[in-house]
Amino acid sequence: MSGAGPYEEGDEHFEEGGGGDGRSGNEEHGDSGRSPRIPMPRVSVEDSGLPLPTPEQPDKQSAITQLAEPTEPSARPESKGRTVLEHHVLKSLLGAWALAACSAQETAAVEEHLGGCGDCAEEALRLRDAVGLLHRPESLDLDPGLRTRVLASCLQRRPPRFPVPDWAAPYDAETARLDALLQDIGDSEWDAPVRLRWFDGEDAASRRTTVAGVIAHLTSVDGLVAVALGLDDPLGDAADGTGDGAGPTPEARTEAYWRSAHLPRAGSVRMPWREQTHALVRTVSVAGGADTGGTGARGTDTDGSEGTPDAPPAVSYGDFELPLRDALLDRAFECWIHAEDIAEAVDYPYEPPAPRHLRGMIDLAARMLPGMLAVRRRAGLASPARTRHLVAAGRPGRSLRLEIEGLAGGEWLIPLDSPGAVGSAEHEVAHVALDGVEFCRLAAGHIAPREAAVGQVGDREAIRDVLYAAASLSRM
Repeated sequence: MSGAGPYEEGDEHFEEGGGGDGRSGNEEHGDSGRSPRIPMPRVSVEDSGLPLPTPEQPDKQSAITQLAEPTEPSARPESKGRTVLEHHVLKSLLGAWALAACSAQETAAVEEHLGGCGDCAEEALRLRDAVGLLHRPESLDLDPGLRTRVLASCLQRRPPRFPVPDWAAPYDAETARLDALLQDIGDSEWDAPVRLRWFDGEDAASRRTTVAGVIAHLTSVDGLVAVALGLDDPLGDAADGTGDGAGPTPEARTEAYWRSAHLPRAGSVRMPWREQTHALVRTVSVAGGADTGGTGARGTDTDGSEGTPDAPPAVSYGDFELPLRDALLDRAFECWIHAEDIAEAVDYPYEPPAPRHLRGMIDLAARMLPGMLAVRRRAGLASPARTRHLVAAGRPGRSLRLEIEGLAGGEWLIPLDSPGAVGSAEHEVAHVALDGVEFCRLAAGHIAPREAAVGQVGDREAIRDVLYAAASLSRM
């Protein structure tokens, strides 16, 4: 075997280590004429008495900078302490520069480059203008009041031949708002699931349908007003057998329409519904907008003697009736509530009605509360009247003050013991205050009475009865 060590001849590591001279063992002992290369012992600096050398201290900041900012392969050195990026790298940074997403060093390099490169400067200006379009401060949605302003301007130039009466304006506005929502959704969203909610007795109730099913429901119930005005019934033959001896109910008509439509879709429900809403508004406008009466808390029903020789038609809801004026207000209220149901299902922004329209809806609900209190009392769902006998019609009785806050706010005195009684501040036993939209959603059955944000003082039993009566005004 060869006597060579682990390193071959000429290996510098072997020579520096002092373990041999790079030759084999035979050569080392065979040549006696040459002295072996054996290093002398090293002398420590400490033993020499000489001063120790001072090591050079590296620049810590430079070391940190070199570790934190590795040299880009596309950067080239130009001068001490500064690098210059290549043209194609600077051009690729223009988009980030326009969005203010560059680091401080990149921003300085790009801006220095723009001062000497015309092509990049033009591109930077175009990108900066594009960024301005992406960050518009105002919303891209149309102003909700645009339609009202346009119509008002048009009517100032040319008054309508048959102006819409004020009491029909809420229905006209809410149907137009819902139609705008329907035109803005996609075809697939007509099948989006919607849950109709209302309050039944003491508990919440609901029914699952689709966006198209909601419009079919509105069409069938609006048909009650159409029939009262002498227009065609949208249900046609399907309307037969939809009610008992008291007349067709909204629930029965809706179920009949759903059965006859066989899962109604967009093309089959929107246009018939919209044409019917136009026909209702046009009919009451042509009739002259006569006062059609009201019903409820104050006992202020009119006899229809003014405006037209005949009394205005009453709209039957099966187990109760409403004057035409209140019926259209009721239809405007339900149109808004179900529009919110649709908007929630398709994730669409939707605002409450205009304050003047919302106040009319609140007024209708307040006027219907005494009658609903009597219905619940007969069903054993409300506390009995405190008086031995019902208060005579037109006489003051125990009352609850209903205070509605907000732009559509106001105060109503609700008689508690008889539908025909008159609310009286002298006989006030309780006071309730809540927001206008909150009250409407309570009356729609979308908020449980025990969950409503209500400020209250006075007779707790009377307050509970009124809140549950408000929720019981709702229906499918």
